[in-house]
Amino acid sequence: MIVIIDYGMGNLKSVENAFTKVGYKTIITDDPNQIKKASSLVLPGVGAFRDAIKSLRVKKIDEELISAIGKNKPFLGICLGMQLLFSFSEEGGLFKGLDIMPGRVRRFSSLVKCPHLGWNKIKFIQDKFKRNMSPLFLDIPDESYFYFIHSYYCEPDNQKVISSTTDYGSVFPSSIWKDNLFGVQFHPEKSSTLGLKILKNFGDLSKC
Repeated sequence: MIVIIDYGMGNLKSVENAFTKVGYKTIITDDPNQIKKASSLVLPGVGAFRDAIKSLRVKKIDEELISAIGKNKPFLGICLGMQLLFSFSEEGGLFKGLDIMPGRVRRFSSLVKCPHLGWNKIKFIQDKFKRNMSPLFLDIPDESYFYFIHSYYCEPDNQKVISSTTDYGSVFPSSIWKDNLFGVQFHPEKSSTLGLKILKNFGDLSKC
């Protein structure tokens, strides 16, 4: 059971419809008990970090997320859903995140237009120890284009978790991967055929 987490923010139906197109049924819920029963979890997100993390905590979803990831359940954070995994965000102040992924969320330089909006390419980073790339990118060509909309980017303490980068005035991490934990800064549900392939790859991982 793939659970899409509803915390009052994010394009939930778009994500649900995209999974349906690639043959996977999902459940949209904010019920901690349903989240606990999930085989895998998707945390989408559009909006402000402060409001999102507050909603997760009020609904007590944060506790279930941390527990599920600790139990090695496949997890995918999309855009803001990826940023929420980090220790802190500098969006609108300094706010503590889920602290699952040590690091910060920072704003793009004033030298580039914000938000970073539209199609941009991702460049794979192969893990120096595992000698392979993120399983999310199975059958995805390197330097493929995906759809972005964001003004902040993630800066992990551990550079080894970065699975792809994108150049927007400077190079930033456009995806992360550590064990069962995946995050993408772009929106696969808005990224046409290759975006759907990303979601199918995640669904396939959920069956393993």
